[in-house]
Parts: sequence; C-alpha cells; structure tokens
Amino acid sequence: MSTTLPVLYSFRRCPYAIRARLALAHAGLACELREVNLRAKPQALLDASPKGTVPVLVLADGTVIDQSLEVMLHALRSNDPDAWLAPTAGSLDDMLELIGRNDDFFKQALDRCKYPERYSAEEVNQAQADAITWLAALDDQLADTGYLFGLNPSLADMALRPFVRQFARIDEAQWAEQPWPHLQDWLQRWIDSALFAEVMETYPGWVAGTTGPLFSAASVESD
Repeated sequence: MSTTLPVLYSFRRCPYAIRARLALAHAGLACELREVNLRAKPQALLDASPKGTVPVLVLADGTVIDQSLEVMLHALRSNDPDAWLAPTAGSLDDMLELIGRNDDFFKQALDRCKYPERYSAEEVNQAQADAITWLAALDDQLADTGYLFGLNPSLADMALRPFVRQFARIDEAQWAEQPWPHLQDWLQRWIDSALFAEVMETYPGWVAGTTGPLFSAASVESD
C-alpha cells in the first residue's frame, strides 16, 4: 500500500465515525483504515489527536482533521458526485445549523436514553421527551420529499442518520411502533443501501506497526 494514503482512525459503531466514512466513501477518497479499540487507544491515535476520539483523518501531508463534520466537508469539497453539499431545498448553512442542533441537543438526549443508569430519573425522563420532540420534527421535515433538504440525499441526511439509527436500536420494537412513518422509511432506506453496507463492513482491529486495510468504496447509490 502506498505510504501517501491518508490514514483514518475509526471505530465501526461510532456514529461520528460512521458519518465520516460515509462521506469518504461517497467521495471515493481512498485511505488506510485503522479500526481502534477505544478502551485501549493506540499511541499513534493520541499522537495525532490528543483528545483521543474518532474519527481522526491524517492526510498525506500530515494535516490532522479530528472532527467528523470537518472530515465530511473535506471529502465532499474534494468530490461530491451526488451534490450532498448543494441540496435542492435550503442551503449549506441551513444543513450545518440542523447538524449542530443534532450534535448538541439530540446527542445529549440520545446518550441519556441509551445509558439511563448513568443519570437521574428526572434527567432520563427529560431526555426521552426531548428525543421524541426532535424525532417528530424530523419526521415532519421529511414528509414532503423523503429527505431533509429537498428531493435527494444531502450532507444533513448522512450526518444525522447514524444518530437516529442509534436511537432506533435502543428498543427496536418500540421504534417500530412510533408514529413517524417518514422518519422510519428514511432510516430504513439508508440501512438497506449499498453505501451503508460498504461503510459498515467489519475490519480487524489495527495493530501498531502494521498497515491497515484499504478503505475505498466503489460508486454506489447513497439513498
């Protein structure tokens, strides 16, 4: 493998890492993938980004991008074949605003719903109410076109879906009973897509001193 390839430190189930891989695969940007154990973080990851979270993308020139949204923007500004950055409704700024609220408001609620034992009953009840409010609003936003910003998948769809998927997996039977048909369909179409299958492939854990596998998706429908 060429030593000029970027290196992506990732963790398969992390929603931040998932959305980074989505954008890299969509853009067709090949990289060396290093699947890490977040309970035993490799020194190379910490050297690249001391905060020790994934994803971390180390470019061939040594530049480090350690925020998932910035990885997405880097990839899509290099190549955006389905115009994720140019939705048919709204603007990039509109999408970034929604993503920011997801990463703040909804992510906090999601964590408290997912790990209720770590929080008080009052905090969990509020988180459940906040999550329902957020997800119902997304369902409304999807009603007309099936996507968050117009007729086609966009940056916002791909940045939010991994987090909605996490919520759905907390209690799949309860998820199926929710009155959010547009949201449920939007999530399932993505889970059934070729792009999702590409980015959720299982890789062995990276061992320091070795070269990780090539991560490079073929051109596939993103939905």
